[in-house]
Amino acid sequence: MMKQSRNPSAPPRRGRPARLDRAAVTTAALDLLDAVGVEDLTMRRLAERVGVQAGALYRHFATKHDLLTAMAERMLDDIRAAGSQEEPETVDDLARALRHALLARRDGARVYAGTHPVGPNTLAYGDRLVAALLRTGLTVQDSGRAFLAVVNYTVGHTLEEQASTPSQDDGIEGVQALGRAVHEGDYAHLALVLPALTDPDFEQHFALGLQLLMDGVRARAGEGGREVAP
Repeated sequence: MMKQSRNPSAPPRRGRPARLDRAAVTTAALDLLDAVGVEDLTMRRLAERVGVQAGALYRHFATKHDLLTAMAERMLDDIRAAGSQEEPETVDDLARALRHALLARRDGARVYAGTHPVGPNTLAYGDRLVAALLRTGLTVQDSGRAFLAVVNYTVGHTLEEQASTPSQDDGIEGVQALGRAVHEGDYAHLALVLPALTDPDFEQHFALGLQLLMDGVRARAGEGGREVAP
């Protein structure tokens, strides 16, 4: 009889499994995320990984969305731990910190997007970002809106970054296909910026986008705030 192979994403089981709590399940879920990605992160697969029946997980998380929310909160652990700095943090500092936290996990931005954690990590991060925005001279209302703009830009950029083709060959083929399509059609302006569009340096892409966003913040702060057009 052929020996059944074990699921490679599951750790070896030895002895009695550790008692589960929300923190332990969240840790296991993040490890599983790194192993299989968000598409294959299921409650059943997570239960197998920690050695319990799937129903046991629902004692801690009513739905998968609840689990993803806890994972999103945990991903900001390192940002919260780095919060005691002598120098006041800038908006740029905090945007980069969020991007790095999401990049540290496979599909981290996909997990974070659409969740609305209200744990201490998320709230502390939000408080620090608003404080940094207020220091630029923005009004209170504008700081709230700018907060959303910075977070949405950072998460959206990181989503695209992590969704980029996983294989170098696929990436080269994609760049070549874009080049052919642009040059074969009447897209003279796209042709001018094609080198930038196909540059794989996401660090530089993010840096320029963030700089443009911050230029707008500083210009807005210098005007003393005005009503946003609907």
